[in-house]
Amino acid sequence: MAVAAAAMLSLPLRVAVVCSSNQNRSMEAHNILNKRGFRVRSFGTGAHVKLPGPAPDKPNIYDFKTTYEQMYNDLASKDKDFYTQNGILHMLDRNKRIKPHPERFQDCKDVFDLIITCEERVYDHVMEDMNSREQETYQPVHVINVDIQDNLEEATLGAFLICELCQCIQQMDDMENDIDELLQEFEETSGKTFLHTVCFY
Repeated sequence: MAVAAAAMLSLPLRVAVVCSSNQNRSMEAHNILNKRGFRVRSFGTGAHVKLPGPAPDKPNIYDFKTTYEQMYNDLASKDKDFYTQNGILHMLDRNKRIKPHPERFQDCKDVFDLIITCEERVYDHVMEDMNSREQETYQPVHVINVDIQDNLEEATLGAFLICELCQCIQQMDDMENDIDELLQEFEETSGKTFLHTVCFY
C-alpha cells in the first residue's frame, strides 16, 4: 500500500484552488502552481462573479459563463482609468491568458488530490458540495482552507504560501498520515490557521 501511495504522489498533485469568484486569489495561485508544474484548476463557489465597482455597494456582477475578455472590455468601456488604477484590468488580462472564463466548483466533476480554499465561507461551500455527492470510488481528497484577504497583494502572498504547501505535500511519502503535522508547521511559520478535512469521491 505504501508503495502505491508513494507512486501516486510521484505524479504531479491534482490541485483545485477555490475562492468566491475565480478572479483574484484562486487565479493568482493557479498561475503560480501552473508555472511550478502542478496539474491545477481554479474555481469559484459564488452564485455570480463579483468584481469591485465604483462604490462598495455597486459591484460589477457577471455570470460564470462571461469570459474574462468580455469583462475586461466591459470595464474598460465603463471607466478605463479607474479600473486600470485599481488593478482590475491587469488582473483580468492575466486571467484570460490562463483560461477563457471563470468556473464554478459545483459544476466540476473532476477528481483532485487536494482542494485548497481561500476563505472559510468558500470552504463551507466546497464541503457542502462534496458531502452532497454520491460516493463512488472512495478515493480521498484533502480539503484545506487558508484565509487570504481578497486584495491583489494578499493574493500574491497567499499564492506563494499555497505553492509552498503543495510542494511540501508533493514530497511526502505518506500524505494521509503526515499532512496534519505539516499543516501545524505551516500554521506556526505563517501565523495563519488552516482548516483540514478529508472527503471521498
